[in-house]
Amino acid sequence: MLYAYRPDGPRLERLAHDAALDDALWIDLYRPMPAQVEAVVALGIEVPTLADMEEIEISNRLYRDNGIDYMTVVLPGTDVHGEQLTGPVTFILAQNRLVTVRHHNPRPFETYPARAEKVGPGCGQASDILLGLIEEIIGRQADLLEAVGKTLDAASRRVFHEDPGTDVGPLRDLLRSTGMENERIGRVRLGLLTLERALGFLEQSPEPLPKKSLGTIKALRRDIAALSVHADFLGTRVEMASDVTLGIINIGQSQTTKTVSVVAVIFMPPTLVASVYGMNFRIMPELDWAWGYPGALGLMLASAVGAYLFFRWRRWL
Repeated sequence: MLYAYRPDGPRLERLAHDAALDDALWIDLYRPMPAQVEAVVALGIEVPTLADMEEIEISNRLYRDNGIDYMTVVLPGTDVHGEQLTGPVTFILAQNRLVTVRHHNPRPFETYPARAEKVGPGCGQASDILLGLIEEIIGRQADLLEAVGKTLDAASRRVFHEDPGTDVGPLRDLLRSTGMENERIGRVRLGLLTLERALGFLEQSPEPLPKKSLGTIKALRRDIAALSVHADFLGTRVEMASDVTLGIINIGQSQTTKTVSVVAVIFMPPTLVASVYGMNFRIMPELDWAWGYPGALGLMLASAVGAYLFFRWRRWL
C-alpha cells in the first residue's frame, strides 16, 4: 500500500490513490508493491528492500546517500494477521519529502496523520513530519510500558495477596503472563535504542536543521532516556514477580513432597513388622501363638501411631 500526504494548513491531507506524488510531503509505503516502489524511485529516492532493512550493521541502517538520509529503526507492531512482532521501519528524509518504508504495522502510523498538527513541531516540512512521527512513536512506547505496569500490578496482587491453595495451575499461567510482559519490554527497549541512534544521526546531519528542530530532537532524546529508565524498572519488577511466583510454586511442591515423605516414613515400621512375620523360617515361635496374628496387627498399628506422634512432636506435620 502507498499512502501519500500533503500539508493542508496545519493538518495533513491524504491524497487519492491515483494522485500524482509530486505534491506529496510524506509518502508512507506499507508492504509496497513493485509499481509503488517504482513510483517513489521516479522521484529520485531509492527504496530499500526488506532484506536491506533487516541488516543489523549500523552502517546499513544509518547512512546518507546523494544528500538523502536513510534511518532504519526497529519498532513493535502487528503483522497482517494482527500478531505482535518487531520489525524494521526506514525513514528516508530528503530535502522536500519524507518517505517511510515498513512491512508491518506500528500503531503510530495510523494515529499520527489525524494528530499531525497536535504533535511535535507540526507538519509544514518533511523534517517536522519526521520529528512529529517519532514523537508519536515514543508516546506509543510509553503507552506500552504503562500497559506492562498495569499487568504487573495485577500480577503482584495475585502473588502477594491471594492464596493459591494447592492448585498451581493459575500460578503457571501468571508466570507465562509475566514472561510475555518481559518480552514486550524487550521490544520497547529495542525500539527506543534504535530511535536514539536515529535521532543522534539526524542531529549530526551535514544539512543544517532549524534551531526549532534541534530543540525538538534534544527533547525527544530526553524522553527516550526517561522511558529507558522506566523500562529497566519494569524489567526489575518482572524479575521479582517471576521469582516470587516460582518460589510459591516450589513451596507448594515441597509441601506435597514433604507430605508424601512423611506418609511413607509412617508406614515404614508397620512394613518392617509385616516383613519380619512374612519370613518363611521353620522355627518362629510366634506362629504357634493363639494371639500371634492380632498381636502382629496391634504392633503394626502401634508403630504407625508412634511414628505419627513423633512427627507431630517434632512439628514436622
